[in-house]
Amino acid sequence: MTSVVQPPLTDDKPYDRADWQRGYLSQPQEFDYWVEEIDGTIPAELNGTLFRNGPGLMDINGMTIHHPFDGDGMINRFTFQNGRVHYRNRYVQTEGYMAEQAAGKILYRGVFGTQKPGGWWNNFLDFNLKNIANTNIIYWGEKLLALWEGAKPHQLDPVTLSTFGIDDLSGDLGEKDNFAAHPRFEAGAEPRLINFSIDPGLSSELSVFEFDQTGKLLTRYGHRMPGFAFIHDFVVTPQYAIFFQNPVDFNPFPFLVGFRGAGECIKFQPQQATKIILIPRNGDREQIKIFESQAGFVFHHANAFETEGKVVIDSICYESFPEIEPGSDFRNVDFDGIAPGNLWRFELDLASETVSRSQLDTRCCEFPTLNQANAGRAYRYLYAAAAHEATGNAPHQAYVKLNLETGDRKLCSFAPRGYVSEPIFVPHPNAESEDHGWVLGVVYRSDRHASDLVILSAQTWEVVATVKLKEHIPYSLHGSWVPETFLHESVTA
Repeated sequence: MTSVVQPPLTDDKPYDRADWQRGYLSQPQEFDYWVEEIDGTIPAELNGTLFRNGPGLMDINGMTIHHPFDGDGMINRFTFQNGRVHYRNRYVQTEGYMAEQAAGKILYRGVFGTQKPGGWWNNFLDFNLKNIANTNIIYWGEKLLALWEGAKPHQLDPVTLSTFGIDDLSGDLGEKDNFAAHPRFEAGAEPRLINFSIDPGLSSELSVFEFDQTGKLLTRYGHRMPGFAFIHDFVVTPQYAIFFQNPVDFNPFPFLVGFRGAGECIKFQPQQATKIILIPRNGDREQIKIFESQAGFVFHHANAFETEGKVVIDSICYESFPEIEPGSDFRNVDFDGIAPGNLWRFELDLASETVSRSQLDTRCCEFPTLNQANAGRAYRYLYAAAAHEATGNAPHQAYVKLNLETGDRKLCSFAPRGYVSEPIFVPHPNAESEDHGWVLGVVYRSDRHASDLVILSAQTWEVVATVKLKEHIPYSLHGSWVPETFLHESVTA
């Protein structure tokens, strides 16, 4: 059964490329105001803060960033209090951001192909990459942390969003440790934050950290894997930390001599298998299990759980790594010529050491999320950003809710002029079921070149309120919800 909200479309596609491209325009301004234009009613029980992070600048004083993943991190904060919404955004004041803003030009190479002006010679043997703090934002141990997986996090003031500086987590991150942008959270009587650091090379060193809710490091363990490892995300179950080692190789020469960014030197290897690595979280951590599956590429996982001698992992899988070519323009991506990311389920049989996989949905989708109370455990409902149409590759213009037990799905589409970012599930404070709560998402509205924050009932999949900003937020990456509110006394409702 499929429920679809479908507006009238234009031409033969549900989107216009020029509309979609405008969502990547820079947002150089910073704002701080109560949102006055709201359609619908903010639920009275919805009180807390939605943090979002993503690249806000696609150029430095008119000098174009080659890829949005190289853009400086801009934090967006939506505070819900007594039926009202306060919005604030601010750039992470990284060392690189401050230096480039003062200079008015690009001073750093970017991982995904941005080069300093002056040609290859001016980029030759320059390994001083900018910590752009642009991928995720979390609040843990009474610290607000902006994450970028290539380096340590930046700590921010949750009230003013000003930047305190790079944080080594009370010395728990060593000199060579980075802190990945996809931490996992374990709910329960003793909540945990679990994250990893990876040092890639001819062999790659993986370290896993587990922190209690005060930010104290409880344990650290790791694994050295042969070959180069490009790992963006992972999942955990009560027994395992689980990593997919995508089948890619890295040729550093074009990066070293200044011809390419490091991300442009990664090549997919379809003849190799995807390795699925299970690292025990307790007991004998030497008993690591490694499974092999058909070649594919995974950026994001939805969840994992254990059942009847199996480990089940739900992930967004691509046929191959979407390689970035020098001189290309990401805004002109050939959607029809590239296979989409789809939701797949991997079942690992621990006794037979075999892997089976099945496609759960044909719709192009990304940024999967769920009720965090079910993270690492069996669950029923999954939410994701998705294409409007049921097949094919296209920009994300809808939010989809999947019932993984029945196969039912519901779609809330904002086509043809709306483009969505990652959804975030917020549980009702008195939740009586897994989907009792709301899903929050930022939608870029190309018709007014501004963004909305939409609130969907997770149960009915209807929009209950639309918070209309005065300006646009460039497509963000990841975010999180916390039940606390962080408002300066001067703006308190």
